[in-house]
Amino acid sequence: MDKFDLGILGLLQNDGRLTFRELGESVHLSANAVAERVRRLQATGVIRDITANVNPAAFGRTLEAQIDVKLRQGVGAAAFEKALKGVPQILSALLLTGSFDFAVRVACRDQEDLMDVTEYLRNKAGAQETYSRVILREMFLVRETVTYPTPAAKAR
Repeated sequence: MDKFDLGILGLLQNDGRLTFRELGESVHLSANAVAERVRRLQATGVIRDITANVNPAAFGRTLEAQIDVKLRQGVGAAAFEKALKGVPQILSALLLTGSFDFAVRVACRDQEDLMDVTEYLRNKAGAQETYSRVILREMFLVRETVTYPTPAAKAR
């Protein structure tokens, strides 16, 4: 990864809708050269995906929360993850180390909907214990340049 790749990544982190032409103008490369670099970064897994961040409130899901989950003895991560699929309130789940096994991010219509999701996790998905917190505000950290060390910097 060179300075051009890092520049492209920094710009895409801030705005994934930039065209190859706009990216090229910013990093001083042609649109074709940028397109080739972006495709390579996608193919190698550096760029995981480029998506739209949709506001759940636009669909009536105004209560967002994080539910920490400790699994029951004998319930594996794969089985729990499978149980989460298809539950519309669940936005994401993180497998963790520490006291809890998962952190599940949900978007619910109201407190009753949150309670229903929590009960589903306990009664159907294999949660032994849950700890819920309502999310009041989310802050996105956007950077102009990628802050991850480059392979060359790691070697120093």
